[in-house]
Parts: sequence; C-alpha cells; structure tokens
Amino acid sequence: MMEFSVQLDIFRGPLDLLLYLVRKHEVAVTEISVAVIAEQFLRFLEGLDSLDVDVAADYLAMASWLAELKSYELLPHAEELPDDEVLSEPRQELVRRLLEYKRYRDLACVLEERAKEWQKQYRRLSDDLGSRDRDPADEPLEDVHVWDLVNAFVRVLQENELQTGTTLVYDDTPLQVFIEQVYRQLLERQHIAMSELFYPGMHKSTLIGVFMA
Repeated sequence: MMEFSVQLDIFRGPLDLLLYLVRKHEVAVTEISVAVIAEQFLRFLEGLDSLDVDVAADYLAMASWLAELKSYELLPHAEELPDDEVLSEPRQELVRRLLEYKRYRDLACVLEERAKEWQKQYRRLSDDLGSRDRDPADEPLEDVHVWDLVNAFVRVLQENELQTGTTLVYDDTPLQVFIEQVYRQLLERQHIAMSELFYPGMHKSTLIGVFMA
C-alpha cells in the first residue's frame, strides 16, 4: 500500500517524520500549513482503491496533534508545548468518530447493494414456468422474504390492469371475509400457488384484501 507523503516547501516526507522533527524543534510548527497537509491527504485517499481505516486513523491522530500543537504555539505567552497526554483525549475522539463513520458508511453500502439486487430480480409466476413433475405449491418455502411477496403481488396487479378498466368501486368487505376464503381453499387443497388466489378481472380492493389475508 502507498504511504502518504507530505509535500511542503520546508519539508518533504512522511507525516510521522515531520511530527518527530517538530517535537525535536528542528522544524518550526508555525511554518507548517495544516490545511495544506489535510488537502494533500484527501487527494491521497481519493487515489486509493479502498479506504484503510488504520491509515486514516493514524493520520487523524497525527494531524490533530499537529493542529493543537500549532494552536498552542500561536497563543500569546505559551510557556510550554503540550505533551501527548494533554492531546490524547481529542485524538481518541477523532479516531472514535472515524470508526463510527466507517461502520455507518459500510452499512449504507450494504443496504444500497441489496436494494440494487432486489431491483434486478424478476421472479416469474408459476404460469410462466415450464411443465414440472412436481407441483411448485408442494415445494417447501426456503429463503422467502417479504419483498418476494410484494414483487409477486405487484405483478398480479400489473396483469390485472391489462384486463380491467379503471372503474372505481367502493368495497368495505372486512378482512376476515378474505381470510376465511383463503382458509377454505387451503383446507380443500392443502397447498396452493399464490397466483391461483387471484382471477382475471378481480377488483383492486379484492386483490388487496386477498393479499392481506
């Protein structure tokens, strides 16, 4: 992996070496632009194939120390430079925030990838499949998610719209009625494909009622 190198007028090399020279008073901290170093590090991160949280954490730790060291140096009547113990708390806080950000970012990436996978999927109804020796309704359900049911129901709605108009009909049929209808069909056949619960021309309110059941 590439190593981040600081490029300044007064120094060129690794950041940890620069901090070492500052501690030894061989480089004046007031002549160092923390903003320039931060900009260079951002460009360095953009050039990486993947973010190494350890490298970024080390950089934040050193950059935070350097920034606070410079602020102490610029304060009037600063008698002594801060040591590592004085700066340890903000350094740890920066590292903690970076790790927390990485966890949220990784989770967001996972959710985004899953959403893309669901958009690419197109699960066919049983009528679209070829002949089989076994009834698909007899197959045990494995790895079925709620989005599978939603996708199947959306296709039922789309097919139904091709065969019916847009007549508005008020339907206040209780959900219990649809539950009893589905229950009776299951008692008679034990297994039934979801597509068989719907028929061409079924009104949307009935479609939704059966789906909810």
